This record gives sequence, C-alpha cells and structure tokens, in this order.
Amino acid sequence: MLNRTTLLILLVALATGAGLMAAEHVFNRNPAPASAPPLKTVRLMSTPRVLPDFALQQSDRTQLLPGELRGHWTVVFIGFTFCPDVCPTTLAELAQAQNRWTTLPESTRPRVLFVSVDPERDTIEKIGEYAHAFHKDTLAATADIPTLEAFAKSLSMVFAKVPLGDDAPADQYTIDHSGTLVLLDPQGRMAGVIQPPFQPRDIAEDLVTLTAHAQGAR
Repeated sequence: MLNRTTLLILLVALATGAGLMAAEHVFNRNPAPASAPPLKTVRLMSTPRVLPDFALQQSDRTQLLPGELRGHWTVVFIGFTFCPDVCPTTLAELAQAQNRWTTLPESTRPRVLFVSVDPERDTIEKIGEYAHAFHKDTLAATADIPTLEAFAKSLSMVFAKVPLGDDAPADQYTIDHSGTLVLLDPQGRMAGVIQPPFQPRDIAEDLVTLTAHAQGAR
C-alpha cells in the first residue's frame, strides 16, 4: 500500500505531467500569433488567458492585485525559501537575465515575481530577504493556501506539501512544485511559458524583444 508521502509525490508528478502534456497540446495546436516577434525560449500562447482576481501579500506588506502587474512583462516563479536546489538555481538564473535588462526604463522594465507556496514557514519578511538576495528588483509575495492554490491553478501550476518521512516532525517537510516559468503580458494575462533548462541570456533577449514589441504596438 502506498504511504501518504509516496501518494503525494505521485499526485504532483501526474498533475505536472498532465499539465505539460496539455501545454504541449495547446501550444502545438495554437502557435504564437503571426504578429509575434521571433523568440528564442519564450513560448507564447495564441490567445492570452485572462486571470481570475487574486490578492497576494507582498514582502513590503502591500497587496499584489492584478492591476499592479499591468504595464510590464512579468515572469512568475513559484517556490519556497527552504528549497535546496531548484528555487535558488532558478532565481540565480533569473537574476542574470534581470541584470541584462536594467538599462530599460523602469516604467516598462520586465519584472520577476517569486511566489512562495509555503506560507507556514515563509514569513513576509523572509520571502523579501530571500528574493532580494538574488536581485533587488525581484517581487516577492505569498498568501494563504487556498489563495495560492487558486493562483497556481490559474497559471496551470501545481504544488503539494510532502513530509520528509512518516515519523518526521510536522514542520519537517518539503514542497513539490512546478518548475516552469509563466509569462504575464503587460495586461496581466497569462501569455506564455518558459520551460527548463533556462538560458538567462535567451530569457533576457526575449523579454527585451517583447518589451520593445509592446511599445511599438501602442
């Protein structure tokens, strides 16, 4: 019989696999619009997805609402500060990309949003310190579990709390979560994805290209 930990891992793996298969199906059947600029690593959706309303708590204790993301291309990554490998590696790679677009005007500069899906251990102060250790411009936010689950689902992402062992203390656990980056357009809609392995130079060049394209389309 499967124990609870194994079952959770399998459920996340199946959900992630199903999500990736669905994404492949959508992107293969609905390629990026003909008007889209040529890109290296970003995969755009043919029709951006409008997100349901959400309210996350930012590290500066202000609310992050959908309107706050308008005017910028935003790269969203979910994770947690106790993550031993994927999260710090991804945020370090994104920081390299961020360093390449710092010359863009702040009013239109692309953003990186780190959303902690471990509110039990990740306090508001902690997520800010963690994210800013990689890059000072990274936005950091979290919320209660129901809000995080709804937010992640709207972006076709998943996460699950996984105990480290049947006899482990309640506060000894990890979080299995999606590793794909989701891209929001300047209207705050889900517009595309970036799948690992990540290439910081390509991410930076694509975001600079998309920013210029959005400016030219106005």
